[in-house]
Amino acid sequence: MLKKIPSHKVLFLDIETVPQVGSWDKLSPEWQNLWSKKVEKQLPEDETAEVFYGKRAGILAEFGKIICISCGIITAENTLKLKSFYGDDEVDILLGFNKLIHDNYFKSDLILCAHNGKEFDFPFLARRMLINQIEIPAILNLQGKKPWEIQHLDTMELWKFGDYKHYTSLNLLAAVLGIPTPKDDIDGSQVASVYYEENNLERIKIYCEKDVLTVAQIFRKFRGEDLLERED
Repeated sequence: MLKKIPSHKVLFLDIETVPQVGSWDKLSPEWQNLWSKKVEKQLPEDETAEVFYGKRAGILAEFGKIICISCGIITAENTLKLKSFYGDDEVDILLGFNKLIHDNYFKSDLILCAHNGKEFDFPFLARRMLINQIEIPAILNLQGKKPWEIQHLDTMELWKFGDYKHYTSLNLLAAVLGIPTPKDDIDGSQVASVYYEENNLERIKIYCEKDVLTVAQIFRKFRGEDLLERED
């Protein structure tokens, strides 16, 4: 079935997220209390809610925000065309991404593909759109849809082969499949510090685009296709 999907109809994507504010003490007392209640059952014994905020708030849509969405499409010439929406204004980022989704180029048969996208990227995007009162595009709005009507691909799910408890990182899966990983700078745990301490959005954008390339390469591996050359 995977080989029947036209490559140019698959939009590969990755998002980068950070906590809403740079540190715990910048939260209002109300939001400090909401955070403490949210994570009280997840807190390691040797950590406080304050420390845990810096580590985990960025991956929860209620407490985080999107600072970068990178997308890629494989063209008819077997090259990967990349586009990133990034910055400090989450609304602008989401509106830019929505405009791309609604572009006539994709029509109604677009498929979204991400690594762990069904658990993280896709629901995070939809939740942040709802919070910001932005219309959720049909491809992300799953209410009332049957499983076979959902146009999402998840490379981690493809690797699971039905094993619901199996988690594999993007880096590990790339290494297992013999895909040279372009991660040579930062990792996900460093994105918030690069954003708040270095104010280096360009560095985060490049990191995000490298993930999109890796997802596209994994997709090609699953289809038995040659990898894209780095210059492509």
